[in-house]
Amino acid sequence: MTSTAWPPKARGYFAIGAERSSKALNLGNLMRSAHAFGASFTFTIGAQYQALEARADTSKGHWHLPHYNWTATGDMVLPKGCKLVGIELLDEAVALPSFRHPLQAAYVLGPERGSLSDDLLARCDFTVKIPTSFCVNVAMAGAIVMYDRVKSMAPFAERPISEGGPAPASGAVRADGHRKGRADG
Repeated sequence: MTSTAWPPKARGYFAIGAERSSKALNLGNLMRSAHAFGASFTFTIGAQYQALEARADTSKGHWHLPHYNWTATGDMVLPKGCKLVGIELLDEAVALPSFRHPLQAAYVLGPERGSLSDDLLARCDFTVKIPTSFCVNVAMAGAIVMYDRVKSMAPFAERPISEGGPAPASGAVRADGHRKGRADG
């Protein structure tokens, strides 16, 4: 029986964080999603104290990946070569489905009731918008961005032209030990 690693590992690395986060549940959900999608680290910039509690992170992501809490934009230090990608609903931002993710990226989302600061926007290498009619929850926006990154940078099979998933590989072995694609299996 062959085994494959699930989920497929995406190339490069990424981090995700939020500026001026004030809701511990949103930050906790963002950290849980970051852990699930394979982030290398999480961060906050100017977060309110209760946001650092991250009570909704039931996966205990802070035990598995580093979390950095910077007081201000000027305090933020990213690894060499890491591109900062602001997620913001701006006219001039690149639509997420048309965005080519950097190999090394840190994605930053704005606060629950506001936008990314001008200082942080000026520091971003790219600004990306999610194709929605209005802003969505910070944790949901982060999950959408991370999903898009993994989908576009991990070795998944191409989507078929018609409905459904790709055809199983000829002779591949199912989890129950039977061969896929055989008439007698």
